[in-house]
Amino acid sequence: MLDIQLFRHNIEETAALLLKKGYQLDIDKFNQIEQTRKSLQNEQQALQASRNKLSKEVGDLKRNKQDANSHLEELNIISENLKNVTDQFNSIYEEQKQLLSEMPNIASKDVPNGKDEHDNIEVKKHGEINPLNKESLDHVKIGESLGLYLSEEATKIAQSRFIVLKDKLARIHRGLAQMMLDIHVNEHGYTEYYVPQLVNLKAMYGTGQLPKFSDDQFILNDDNLALIPTAEVPLTNLVSDKILKADELPLKMVSHSACFRREAGSYGRDTRGMIRQHQFDKVEMVQIVDPLNGLDALNEMVSHAENILKALDLPYRVVELCTGDLGFSAFKTYDLEVWLPSQKTYREISSCSLCTDFQARRIKARYKNKAGDTNLVYTLNGSGVAVGRAMIALLENHYDGKHIHIPSALRPYVGGKDVI
Repeated sequence: MLDIQLFRHNIEETAALLLKKGYQLDIDKFNQIEQTRKSLQNEQQALQASRNKLSKEVGDLKRNKQDANSHLEELNIISENLKNVTDQFNSIYEEQKQLLSEMPNIASKDVPNGKDEHDNIEVKKHGEINPLNKESLDHVKIGESLGLYLSEEATKIAQSRFIVLKDKLARIHRGLAQMMLDIHVNEHGYTEYYVPQLVNLKAMYGTGQLPKFSDDQFILNDDNLALIPTAEVPLTNLVSDKILKADELPLKMVSHSACFRREAGSYGRDTRGMIRQHQFDKVEMVQIVDPLNGLDALNEMVSHAENILKALDLPYRVVELCTGDLGFSAFKTYDLEVWLPSQKTYREISSCSLCTDFQARRIKARYKNKAGDTNLVYTLNGSGVAVGRAMIALLENHYDGKHIHIPSALRPYVGGKDVI
């Protein structure tokens, strides 16, 4: 959630920044709500002062055994008026809060302007595009040819956009997640967490999935719970309502979990295979940092995701997202895109975002600096990386027509084999 002071002190500039993220702020409506809120607050404070003054006078009269009836009648009238004004104030305050909750984070001023993914800026490339898969078979054909990719069975027991992996392919999938966790913990300094994959709606609100993206979530309304779209949700909310000490920062957390998304806005895109499913696995990195270290932490997180792709010998590129492609909570984002021979293009496998204090304000996550001042923390999140897409890229880049060639970093997790 954005700081209300941005609107009170410079609403025109804030509206312009929001427009770059695709949000059209109704300035007149916002100003009207703010003026009403301020007027009711002033009236509320005046009535509270009158009530306190009159209550003191009633107390003095009673102590002196004097008649206080007229004062009591006036006090009742003021108390009733105060209740009515307080109800109105609470109502307008909630309306303003609801409006703020629907607004995205603003983008960093150095983020490139653009409408969609086509306007993203390539930052770097790594690795040669020279796959063993000379026929550019896609992961579905490779998996089915090995008898290890069971899409029909998955549809039978669930529906489309689910998958069953068998035997060695299931082991590769499991091994990828374990390898990623070990690298992040042992080499990058993260602490591993096992987290709930069902969270309450307050947690979903805290990281920005609600109320804006309710249609894309699997929500169990009877239980006030939702399946997580990413482990970012439970990890980030671990610091909700906390005041951390300066020497506790940065907090670096990592978790492997299943993730669940309706993909309500995909309209048939990537329906073949594992590119875009309702259930998928991801290793997620989250950092909680001092605001002064936000950009450095973002660059560090990108390098951590890169190290996973380097360990898997996968060609990839890094792109900076333009304003029109930035996520709801993101201030600045870099995507890692891995090369897929079957599509002859790069596809996203990791997204690393700096969210500034946008999520921290929603979850009330703060820290006390060395001077003793309490401020909001900055939050960051990044895929480290998507397990299913890593397996897709591994199959498509390292399959020679008969065998899947296993990169050395992954071999300990698949029985030490160099080919499968």
